[in-house]
Amino acid sequence: MLFRILGPLEVCADADPGTSHAPHAAKLRVVLGTLLVRADEVVSVGTLIDELWPDAPPRTATTTLQVYVSHLRKVLRGADPDHGGAALVTRRPGYVLRVGARALDTMAFEELTRRGHRALREGDFAGAAESHRQALALWRGPVLSDTPHGPVLDGAAVRLNEARVTALDERIRAELHLGRHRDLLAELHELVAEHRLHEEFHAHLMVALYRCGRQAEALRVFTLLRQTLVEELGIEPGPASRELQRRILEGDPALSRPGARETAATTGSGPAAWSAAPGAALPGSDPYFTGRAGELAELERLLRTAPAGGRVAVTGLPGTGKSALAVEAAHRVADAFPDGRLYLDLRADADGPPHRAVDRLPQAGPRRPAGDGPAAGPRRVLLVLDHVASETQVRPLLAAAPDAVVLLTAGRVPAGLPGLRSVVLGPWSREEVPRLAGLFAVRGAPGGVDAADPDAVAETAELCGRLPLAVRAAAAQLAARPHWTIAALADRLREERGRLDALRTGDVDVRARLCAAYAACPAPARRAFRMLGALPPGRFGPREAAAALDVGEREAAVALEALADERLVALERDGCRLPELLRLLAAELLAREEPPEVARAAAERVCRAYADAAAEPGRAPDAAARGLVHLARTAYEAGLWELTVRLTDALGGWVREDLEAAYGLALDAAERCSDRAAQARMLRALADLAWQHRRMERARELYGSALDLARGADDGEEAGRALVGLAELRLDAGAATDAAALLEPALAALTGPGRARGRYEASRTRALLALAQEEPETARAWFRECLELAGALRDHRLEGYARRSLRALGTGPAAGPGGAVEVRPGLWRLCPRPHAAPVRA
Repeated sequence: MLFRILGPLEVCADADPGTSHAPHAAKLRVVLGTLLVRADEVVSVGTLIDELWPDAPPRTATTTLQVYVSHLRKVLRGADPDHGGAALVTRRPGYVLRVGARALDTMAFEELTRRGHRALREGDFAGAAESHRQALALWRGPVLSDTPHGPVLDGAAVRLNEARVTALDERIRAELHLGRHRDLLAELHELVAEHRLHEEFHAHLMVALYRCGRQAEALRVFTLLRQTLVEELGIEPGPASRELQRRILEGDPALSRPGARETAATTGSGPAAWSAAPGAALPGSDPYFTGRAGELAELERLLRTAPAGGRVAVTGLPGTGKSALAVEAAHRVADAFPDGRLYLDLRADADGPPHRAVDRLPQAGPRRPAGDGPAAGPRRVLLVLDHVASETQVRPLLAAAPDAVVLLTAGRVPAGLPGLRSVVLGPWSREEVPRLAGLFAVRGAPGGVDAADPDAVAETAELCGRLPLAVRAAAAQLAARPHWTIAALADRLREERGRLDALRTGDVDVRARLCAAYAACPAPARRAFRMLGALPPGRFGPREAAAALDVGEREAAVALEALADERLVALERDGCRLPELLRLLAAELLAREEPPEVARAAAERVCRAYADAAAEPGRAPDAAARGLVHLARTAYEAGLWELTVRLTDALGGWVREDLEAAYGLALDAAERCSDRAAQARMLRALADLAWQHRRMERARELYGSALDLARGADDGEEAGRALVGLAELRLDAGAATDAAALLEPALAALTGPGRARGRYEASRTRALLALAQEEPETARAWFRECLELAGALRDHRLEGYARRSLRALGTGPAAGPGGAVEVRPGLWRLCPRPHAAPVRA
């Protein structure tokens, strides 16, 4: 089959390309178009639903989507009876459309433009012009012009249209080099009218007119460009356009010769601009640059104190803003480099010979005098080398500018560069998150600019892993949809399986940037990285990594060091961490690139390792709660019922609102493996949550069910803990006598070895009962028992609660009206009773 989306959607049989089999229904075209712009990638069900119904999906959205997919398979079979139906594959968490490399016009377009860009860079202007001409001939109109656009198709259209404009720009530049300026005049006039703010097209038209002997008209083009920019944007034309105007005014003869070096405006931005005025090539400061105060201060210090020939590197995780930091620092140290600050983006030279970049460096100048005195040494020049890929790429540049202070950015520190000092970037710190509010300011949003909501900003930043690239992608999504609020954006990002899809807008694609860093790694590192996708969120060590990789701890430590060198794993003092979005990518790659049985075995090994570790004494349950909940869900989805229960048990009854679903899954798992004692534990945990949210009748029912199951399973400890819960309900209702009657058998059941945790809860409730009965000395004795039990459990959270309660009792025997009691760690009850004892943290 042949697919065409650069214009109306078309599906053609390879043998009969003149007959279109594209679906007639608009919704089917939306599904097919979305799958095609993400060809050979898994597109989640959530993404497809958002594309079909951007504003308000119906309740039957998932079922309706399945019907559309079924119809779409019929369309594909009609185009290719042998293989069409098999091209659309169901792949969790959605669907993937398998498309051959030559079967989609966008793939052909991108390959031709890559070829044209490479030819232009290598000076093959005829080849560049021909490749770009063939690429542009594939366009039949706007992207998917007959298909309704949602967020994914909007973003794809923006990206492809920008690529088309770039191809136009490079084709015209190549043809100017070939002396075809007269042939280009009509087209350039049309492009300038269509792209009124595009300086490069105006510059091309100025050059073409000048070479045709129409100098006055060329200057008029500049005047019209300036008027447009000033009136619509309030800005002047850029340095390259102004330089071109100067050369035309002066009648520069070099400009009239085809093939001569053009200004930055006619040779394009980036590396090609070095052929004219390298001293002006440093990009402007990013107006949205924020945070990084510590790293920026350190980088500025290193640059100011660097000797001639000094080398400083900015390295770090992909998407952390290395280039933005380097450029910002280069601007801030301008006074320390009076002879110039030069910038070279090495991405364009990654595949070419190093001498091409060397050719663009300025020649060394004379030594700089100091006033009327003797020479003060070599010129102070700062050379910024962005996107360094290897030591081989850098060495010729260092040799060509031996006295320049070099600031380079790279994913990892290039080996073999002596004297290199580096600043390593990770995600934004949590302290910097409040400063990000300005990125999310949306004019015209419902209720005005909602970036003032610090909680929504903080949650969005955390869901983006505080990765600058991802946070900016999220901010761009919000800016493009003024009817959204930042809270709605955060809600879309909460679902892990669709988060990387949501962080893709226009030409900003977080997944693609992270995948590029992954693809650049050696094969063993790539496999280790995707196997770590079985790990839950949070820190881990060699023990957990060994379970994921199915190797010994020593081998796991070596693999982690290798991944840290590639900046795919963060090594910290208290363990390792997969940055959040890299963790999601690793999980995707594990599911996509490894056989299902390998991924399942890795998940089971990791679940067992975490369950074993959680059973060890001294663990703080809140520190690993998120990871345990994640793994319990993983175990449940894999049908590992016993492991689901063990991992949920490891939460230690930790009561938090977001754990209700986890206890519900574990209850179902316990029922599936006929573990009545485990069912009782999960019911009691759910009762604790109901009590915390003041659903008292529901809590009473759950505690009662837990008690019946525990007694049926002959589990005295769990029966005792259920009685404690019922006693606390009665105490909370002011029925102290009823509470005492329930606590007596509970304390008896919770006496003995192995029942310290249940005994702690019973003692805590007995102390609260003593406070309610105005018996502070009795309460103190029970809280002392809580302190001893917490020490035996090596649970610092419970120990801290007991110490705070004893400390509060030490301040006086009673509390005044409005006092408060900490009834459980971190949970307080306001006590209007006149003689309640005060408890202060």
